[in-house]
Amino acid sequence: MTAPAQPRLLLIHGLLGSLNYFEPRRYLPGVDVLAPDLAGYGRRRSEEAGIALPDQAAMLAAFLQDEVGATAAAPVWVLGHSVGGAVAMLLADLVPELVRGLISVEGNFTLKDAFWTGRIAALPEAQWAAEYGAMEDDPAAWLESKGIEASDERRAWAREILDNQPYATVQTMARSVVATTGAPDYLGCVGRVLARATPVYLVGGEQSAAGWDVPAWVLAQARRVCVQPKAGHMMMLEDPGAFCRIVESILYDEACANRT
Repeated sequence: MTAPAQPRLLLIHGLLGSLNYFEPRRYLPGVDVLAPDLAGYGRRRSEEAGIALPDQAAMLAAFLQDEVGATAAAPVWVLGHSVGGAVAMLLADLVPELVRGLISVEGNFTLKDAFWTGRIAALPEAQWAAEYGAMEDDPAAWLESKGIEASDERRAWAREILDNQPYATVQTMARSVVATTGAPDYLGCVGRVLARATPVYLVGGEQSAAGWDVPAWVLAQARRVCVQPKAGHMMMLEDPGAFCRIVESILYDEACANRT
């Protein structure tokens, strides 16, 4: 038998980015971690075009093809958190030959999952700008409003997360989440990904997974459902080590299953 190649993992952040703040490469030393900024975020925060979910998926497809060199012979794993889960699903439908498997971390499936994004999408711009500014001014209060104890490390991470993008990007993405996941063909996209036998894994936090609106037919076809104990929706911030152990178990279980 030959040893499996080092897995390549594309991380897609959610409404707020990025996923670099907890240093995933430190926890996944045997994985080639890719964590590009989406349009409107991080080093691309000044961009105003391409922020809709389908455009983000198209940008990531070009990134995999042109910068990563992904091919049908060397596809990558894709992990999407929250809104990033919807982008990941669109990406897997757009370029299925480049996606080895998909890990949806409480990713959006229906409008019931868009409770926060739906509220943001509907707010007048000035009101959302003021709310986001208050979050930026007091990251500890923002964490505590999510039921997360605000340790010094978590406060620093929360500040980094909130500073990563302007309020306008967040609202534009929120409106696209509502438009995209509320469209009839979005679940059709999910169905197509599953019908191609793309391995799909579902990961949720013990304290938040009950509110995750995953259709029964998606649950039935998922390879595995993993629950991170004592964590909620922002599980990688609460316990990055436990989160990455779950991710690693998925990647290496699949690698062992496909050794030749």
